[in-house]
Amino acid sequence: MPVSPDMSIAASLACPLCGGAGVRPWHRDKRRHYHCCSTCELVFVPAAEHLSPADEKAQYDLHDNSLQDPHYRRFLARVAAPVLAKAPAMATGIDVGCGSAPLLARMLAEGGIDMCVYDPFYAPDVSVLARRYDVVTATEVVEHFRDPAAGFAQLFALLKAGGLLAVMTKRVRDHAAFARWHYILDPTHVAFYGEATCRWLAARYGAELEIVGDDVVVFRAAANENAAMPERTAP
Repeated sequence: MPVSPDMSIAASLACPLCGGAGVRPWHRDKRRHYHCCSTCELVFVPAAEHLSPADEKAQYDLHDNSLQDPHYRRFLARVAAPVLAKAPAMATGIDVGCGSAPLLARMLAEGGIDMCVYDPFYAPDVSVLARRYDVVTATEVVEHFRDPAAGFAQLFALLKAGGLLAVMTKRVRDHAAFARWHYILDPTHVAFYGEATCRWLAARYGAELEIVGDDVVVFRAAANENAAMPERTAP
């Protein structure tokens, strides 16, 4: 088992996704500690080591994504293709965490989905969070969740019965790979999910899970309109 020099840090933490107390040290680099939950297997950076909101926004402003970038379009096609293949006719959708260049929403709209967008920094119209959708997408978003429990509760609460939640994020494989992983070098990345964590989420929300690729999963919400849904919370 990976061991941090400071065991007391992990012992004092609760998992920010499942709330479990069985948190163990996972990795430590020059900047941050990383801990792993024994229940849901989320790997996370403790809140005391998160960037300030202003510094986080400054990092996002460095991104140079463009609506006209063909490489960005190919990257997002890994999400767009399975969503368009599975979405019902006349579907409605929302891209959560769309960033400053909401290309995925445009691609899904080109495929016939009536899309809107939300981003706390770049598209902060919270009125779109008051509705439910056939499709919810979150690409390169969930690794930024300071509060993954609230973040996923919001994503699932946006779904209609039987709706699709498509999530793109690089997945944790094992400790050896994690220690040399480029993904942890981004200071805005504070929550990391492996396949076991995705399966925990599916069970938590009564959803079907399909692992589409190395960094894309699709959850399908329960088809029962009367199924209990998490309370809506701001992301």
